[in-house]
Amino acid sequence: MRTLIGLGMVLTLAACGTVAPLAPTEGTSLPPAPYGATEKPATDELLELDALAAPERSVELRRRSEERGDDPFDLPPE
Repeated sequence: MRTLIGLGMVLTLAACGTVAPLAPTEGTSLPPAPYGATEKPATDELLELDALAAPERSVELRRRSEERGDDPFDLPPE
């Protein structure tokens, strides 16, 4: 019984994948071109993230301990 339920769940999840590129639904269109642009951006271009929206992660390890600077906003609770 459990295997049938598990198999049903796997098949249901497998059916959720997209097989076609994204496109606007019927009766709607893509957003207008940004101010100053001559062409409307394509669907793939609209899905790309800006560098500011998804910044690179900095994984800088500290090699020795350092004193913390004074933080004027680190106040005790009132």
